[in-house]
Amino acid sequence: MSSSGDTVLSIQGVSKLYNLKRQKTAALKELDLEVRKGEFIAIMGRSGSGKTTLLNIMSCLDRPTAGKVQLDGVDVTEMSESGLNAIRRDKIGFVFQSYNLLPYLNARENVELALESKKRTKRERNARARELLATVGLEGKEENRPQQLSGGEQQRVAIARALANDPAIVLADELTGNLDGETAAEIMKFLVKLNTERGTTIIVVTHDESVASRTERILYLKGGQIVKESGGNLAKTKEGLQRHVARLEEARANEKEENADGTI
Repeated sequence: MSSSGDTVLSIQGVSKLYNLKRQKTAALKELDLEVRKGEFIAIMGRSGSGKTTLLNIMSCLDRPTAGKVQLDGVDVTEMSESGLNAIRRDKIGFVFQSYNLLPYLNARENVELALESKKRTKRERNARARELLATVGLEGKEENRPQQLSGGEQQRVAIARALANDPAIVLADELTGNLDGETAAEIMKFLVKLNTERGTTIIVVTHDESVASRTERILYLKGGQIVKESGGNLAKTKEGLQRHVARLEEARANEKEENADGTI
């Protein structure tokens, strides 16, 4: 368990009840989840397991019936709707299966749309959008409209848009569902790079085991509860990187000691 200082999302004892046919149905049952900054997590489960409800709670689109939700150190459980709007705008980046790009705007304009609520000039928004599109590998395609882009390219525009306001967390709902296997693998490869090189915290909700396997932690939902957790391939990669960094730091420390001894 991480300390509160490096926790970006904390869900404590969250339950969600719905009234269906005059009966209360529990979509989530006293669920606990802690996400540390810089993690890449996959959430899996069959239809009806509570994935969509959990995603809605994490994204502040729905409120829990019971329990507490904190995002980036802010308790959002009882926050006003206007406050939640600001949280969704400033703290959360969304990536959807259907991309949700406006067809009459080009790639740059679709990204700029996410920046309009900020106090930026048009020139600043333009520059930021171009920077983000370059980050996702779409330099030179800024003026292309969605219909002029492949499915994978459209998803990259959606990812650039999600990163526009430097969110505390990126939430992705079946982001590879409309892509072929090869393109889906490319998108996941990019997200892994984004996570490892920029430290972006990412949670993907998916039914695709090949997608989940490329993340760091895999959580399995059943009956509104997390019933199992396993490590993805990225966990091993990060462990290797940490060992490598530790060896470099040890070598630097030894070198400093040797240099200090040589000057005495």
